[in-house]
Amino acid sequence: MGIEIYLYVFFTLLAIFIFNGVNFEKFMKRGKVIEAKLLVLTLSFALSYLLTNFVLDFIQ
Repeated sequence: MGIEIYLYVFFTLLAIFIFNGVNFEKFMKRGKVIEAKLLVLTLSFALSYLLTNFVLDFIQ
């Protein structure tokens, strides 16, 4: 159980770093900066969940 938390944190930070390179404000309405940041955060959590489960299944 201990390695899962480290993987979640690592992949979440990695996904946030990756998604910060994409300008989501162009896909959103003008002036919706907070919503764009929440989209990045949500996508980061989703990607980290998928990557963590993939790595854990791959290891076992």
